[in-house]
Amino acid sequence: MSKRFLFACLILLLSPSLALYAQEERGWTFSGSFRGSKSSAGSILKLDPTLGYAFTPHIQTYVGLPAYLVNQPTTTTTTGGSVSGIGNAYAGLRVGMDTDEVNFVSNLVVTAPTGDKDKGFSTGRATADWTNSFSHRFSSITPFADIGVANTVSDTSFFVRPFSSLGLVGHVDGGIVMNVAPVVDIGVSAYSVRASGQQRIFSKVLHQSSSGPNQASSGKGKGVFETSGETVGTASIANDGGFSSWLSIKPRSRVGFDVGYTRSATYELNTLFFGTSVRFK
Repeated sequence: MSKRFLFACLILLLSPSLALYAQEERGWTFSGSFRGSKSSAGSILKLDPTLGYAFTPHIQTYVGLPAYLVNQPTTTTTTGGSVSGIGNAYAGLRVGMDTDEVNFVSNLVVTAPTGDKDKGFSTGRATADWTNSFSHRFSSITPFADIGVANTVSDTSFFVRPFSSLGLVGHVDGGIVMNVAPVVDIGVSAYSVRASGQQRIFSKVLHQSSSGPNQASSGKGKGVFETSGETVGTASIANDGGFSSWLSIKPRSRVGFDVGYTRSATYELNTLFFGTSVRFK
């Protein structure tokens, strides 16, 4: 299964035919990313191809369908193993504005529950995430900040999360990116996710139990995805906070590679990540 998954990744990311098709259609873009995260909770690979259409330089819509390959760890109570499958199909609207003072992007993403809930690739419900991003370049340094609201804790470029969640959350992050060479950037950022109301956590690294979801005790929200396939509890089980650091290499304007480290202070989880992305227009 893993060989077929990796082969599909290479086809979707490197296929010249897709590139040529995208270039012939004015306004259309095709992009794709292949990302991986490795931690004590398990390793997760995510392939994410996206087809977009730009109405203007500032307004773009897009659709995509991610696929996952998860290597679950072997513990005293589980045998581990690999699971794979598609995630939630998504559609988005991105609106951007560049001024001398600030670069601003507002991004709304909605998903349909096409993923397998028992594998943690979906919550079984539609989700939405609205994020607003601000940045400004000062010579070789670019500070940035993001703030958003959602009914799920979404993956990021630096953290392919070992779970899917359902419940109201607010999320913020901010940091700086420094250009240290013509094609090399380094960056650091801190993030926080604060939940509200009842939350449901569906683990990607543990199989779901036939006995139903685990009921988390009040005030215990650390790493429930490592102990139960599905957990229902208070806001604390979805709260998170931590930081990331990374190195990015962009040999061409539409090709990028990055590698880095994310520390979740709340989950006490150390994650190494890598990613590659391409964009055709």
